Amino acid sequence: MTSILRTVEFLALSVWLGSDIFLSFVVAPGAFRVLAPNRDQAGAVVGFSLTRMHLGGIALGVVFLLVRLIRTRSFASLVTPAAICVVLMIALTGISQYTVSAKMAVLRVQMGSIQGTAADSPLLAQFSRLHGISVSLESGVLLAGIAAMYLLVRELATAR
Repeated sequence: MTSILRTVEFLALSVWLGSDIFLSFVVAPGAFRVLAPNRDQAGAVVGFSLTRMHLGGIALGVVFLLVRLIRTRSFASLVTPAAICVVLMIALTGISQYTVSAKMAVLRVQMGSIQGTAADSPLLAQFSRLHGISVSLESGVLLAGIAAMYLLVRELATAR
């Protein structure tokens, strides 16, 4: 049973990391390349995908922590470096989804069209600033996830 639970931990983290990498390096650039004449549509595709990835990531993080708790039967396992990285991933994702992305969505509605908004618009400047924060948060999630994966592997190696 321990092997199955450990596999679920690795799977939850791997799926989350994989979705983050796929969205960041395939979906987003692809949407803006394929839908190049209409950046608003490309942004809508990426925004939709990002929301689904965020919700899925938070769910996978919770699964990771619950399975870890079940496997170890100890709350102390939730304060190990790997678990702390996953908690950080959940927190950064929550901030991105419920604060930054929410504010960006309001700005998108106010502008009507990002592509059609004047370059010197304060709304566009605010949107661009929030986009930068969003990218930084996603980078943090990715780095914390890579660290968590390394720490999980190290835990497994030292447990033997």
